[in-house]
Amino acid sequence: MEQRQRAVVTGATTGIGEAIARRLAAGGMTVVMVGRDDERLDRARHRVLAAVPGADLETERADLSLRAQVRALADRLVKGPLPEVVISNAAVIADVTDLTAEGVQRSLATNHLAPYLLLRRLAEAIGEASARFVVVGAEPAGLSRVPVDLDDLGFRTGRGLGPVPSFRPFLAYGRTKNMNAMFVYELARRLGHSRITVNGAHPGIVKRTGLGRDARGALRIFGSLLERSSRTLEPDDGADTPAWLASAPEVAGVTGRFFVRREQVPTAPHTTDVERCARLWAESARLVGLPD
Repeated sequence: MEQRQRAVVTGATTGIGEAIARRLAAGGMTVVMVGRDDERLDRARHRVLAAVPGADLETERADLSLRAQVRALADRLVKGPLPEVVISNAAVIADVTDLTAEGVQRSLATNHLAPYLLLRRLAEAIGEASARFVVVGAEPAGLSRVPVDLDDLGFRTGRGLGPVPSFRPFLAYGRTKNMNAMFVYELARRLGHSRITVNGAHPGIVKRTGLGRDARGALRIFGSLLERSSRTLEPDDGADTPAWLASAPEVAGVTGRFFVRREQVPTAPHTTDVERCARLWAESARLVGLPD
């Protein structure tokens, strides 16, 4: 019997993460669903099984805001059959003063440092084998106004985040999603000699992401309006581009690109500048305790 491709999906208990897992499972892959809550993971797994009877599913619990748990997750993943597809989807919107138990700003830790640490570790283990990494990002045009402050990754000074406190978490979130794009380009460049591809994807504005569930004030109102917008997609529609990048033959070998609705799109110049991307890499390595 032919061995199934193995896929890892982080943030698999959100609407879009679950939809990505469902699409990959329907395509015949073994899917490892990663989330931070056992009960929500179990419910998501059962929903995928109901939609795809006979799906080969596994679950892994990890709080991706904690570097120790990301390292432990990576160690568990590399002890078994190595994944050939990894989709980094987990993200949060958190106040700039919200720090993890490890003292790192929560949205920075979850949205950027977690995929940085996890994908670096998996790339090292995969080595010369083939794999596809997909980092789920955000809408490039909207993020062009919130460049990453490379002197203040953890938003300690909050420079450039504006005077309205309730919107600062959203702007900080935007910076972390720009970090995602920069990481895609730099990791793709560093893996250019390998058979691992790295691409970014904006899924659209998707319902039931859970991103702003703890938001307050103006940000909560903004999130509620987005949920009711005519532009807001169902999770299965949002899952289309990430799942396509993870499996479609026509994008085999394509790397270091960013896609919206299956079309390659440019991101802001401040995300593609080679020196800025290399500096973000070095600062991220320092924060997670890895060599540059």
